[in-house]
Parts: sequence; C-alpha cells; structure tokens
Amino acid sequence: MATRLLSHLAHVELNVPKLEESTKFFKEVLGLTEVSRDGNSVYLRCWGDYYVYSLILTQAEQPALAHAAWRTHGPEELKEAVARIEASGVKGTWIEKSPHHGPAYAFKGPGGHPVEIFWEVERYKAPDELKSTFPDRPQKMTNHGIAPRQLDHLTVATQDVVKMGNWFCDTLGFRFMATTSIERDPSRIVFGVITTNEKSHDLGIGIDFSPLPGRLHHLAFWVESHDELLTSADLLIENGVPIEFGPGKHGIGEQGYLYFREPSGLRIEVNTGGYRNYVPDWKPVHWVPTAGSNTMYRNLDMPHAMMDAFPLAAQGAVPDADLPDANPWAKQSGGRG
Repeated sequence: MATRLLSHLAHVELNVPKLEESTKFFKEVLGLTEVSRDGNSVYLRCWGDYYVYSLILTQAEQPALAHAAWRTHGPEELKEAVARIEASGVKGTWIEKSPHHGPAYAFKGPGGHPVEIFWEVERYKAPDELKSTFPDRPQKMTNHGIAPRQLDHLTVATQDVVKMGNWFCDTLGFRFMATTSIERDPSRIVFGVITTNEKSHDLGIGIDFSPLPGRLHHLAFWVESHDELLTSADLLIENGVPIEFGPGKHGIGEQGYLYFREPSGLRIEVNTGGYRNYVPDWKPVHWVPTAGSNTMYRNLDMPHAMMDAFPLAAQGAVPDADLPDANPWAKQSGGRG
C-alpha cells in the first residue's frame, strides 16, 4: 500500500473500576493534567500533546481497553481507510461527535480490540500561564510527577499475532517491524510490533491463549531521556508504587522501559529512546529471546505477572506449563515489548 492512511496514535480510553483513585494516580504520580470531565469519563493530557487530550479514563466494572484512536493523514484518507476496513469484511459504525474531535469510524479489529479512526480534531490552546517559550510546544513542560511528554503506544493481546498484524498492515497501511518467537519453536510467533510512522511501533501485539477477545497488555508514555526514566523509577519507589519490570532496555524497538500498575490494576509503561525507521520497503526482523528481544540486559528475568492482560481471564495469556522453565521467552527475557 503506497498511500499512508494513518498518521499516529492520538488517544486511548481505558476502563477503570476505581475512577477517582486512577485519576489521582495519573495526575499526581504520572504527572498528567486533567482537562475536563464528561459523565463518568475524565480527560487527561501530557504536556507535549498537541491535541486537547491523549488519555480518557472511564468508570467501568473491570479494567480494560475501551478504545484506541488513530488520526488519519487527511479527510480523504479517512474515507479510504473506512472503505478498506469494510472491504475486508469488518463492519463498523460512525460516531458523529466526540469531545474535542470530529466524526470517527469505530470498529473492532481481528483480535476484538475497539479502534476508532478520525481526522477532524481540536488543537490544544494553553492558557497564558502555561504557554511555552518554545513556539512549537503546545504548553510549558510540567514539573510534577513523571511528566511524560506524550503518549507513545499500546500493546494488546490476541490469539494470532501474525494474522492481526497482517490485517492492520494490509488494510490500514501499518508497517510490520519485528517479531519474536519462543526459542524452541521459531515458527511460534509470540510477539510483533507494527507502526504507522517512523517509530518502531505504536501498536504491539502479544500472544494470548485465553478465550477473551480484545485484551490490553499495557499503555506506554514517552519521556525524553534515560535519566528521566531512572528518575521515574525513584519517584515510583518514593510513592510506594511497586515496579513490575525494569528499568531495562528492549531489543525490539531499542527503547528503555519501566513497567508498573495503576490503582485499577492496568499496566503502564514509561519508555524512552528507540530508533527511527524511514525505510518504505522494510522487512520485519525476526528475533529469538536469547538475542534480547524483550530485554538486552540478560540478567533481568521477566516476572510471570507480566503475562497478565486485561480484563483478567481464568486462563493466563500464556499457559502455566510454558512458564518459567519450559519457556525460554520468559526465563531468558523474551516475550512482549
């Protein structure tokens, strides 16, 4: 597909059982700013977001992905994307108006994950006290909490990593950047990354052996340096927030990472760095765990809890029989990115 239909991940809505506790966490620990409320939903932004918000928290019974939204390259690209989605056999619906952006086409991808695509959007206009001395910044850099500059990516769980990745690439013009398999069976792909732009990924796809569709693994925010990543770890410790995994460095994507949970139980990642890739005919690189697909620091074993996806299922995303000794991608630092 020569035409680039989508530009970037614009915002994500999370379902949270503990709305007020989660909102407080995202504001005081993560350092996001609340911009508005609408019914049972809270809209928040990073200081570097060019649109009004990048995160929506919505009251719900269990933690889950409510939807992820990508902005298209233009109005014609929105029409083309919708036509391609429907030609693939997926039927969505139009949402004519949402807070701070225009009409969106909502559908579920092959893994059952709710997705929206849209073009029209309201740009953030900072009040005088938040205007930056950098003309191309939407507002001043905040100085509380972790204070990520922007939303980075989300990683989801699905029963067929390659099938889902290929659908997004063939239908919406994502690029497949890399995959990883378990060590003893190179044909068994357990993780892949796809992207709409020059980043290594704005959508990660991990294996899921549970019967529940549409599950979320984590949502990631980007900070500007590895020093900020390490400071984020200090801040979490000082606030009594357990660190689930990291700090470390992924092989796939080459980002520094740090994983933890917010009060409703959802996994959040803070990451930094990573490569930029502009090659239009890029061929996906295949990794194995011992090469460092999930962490280049081989002494960091990924904990079993990192297999959790949301909402939680009676079965784990990966069968217990595969963890940890029987499965090198857990024992030897492979798995999701």
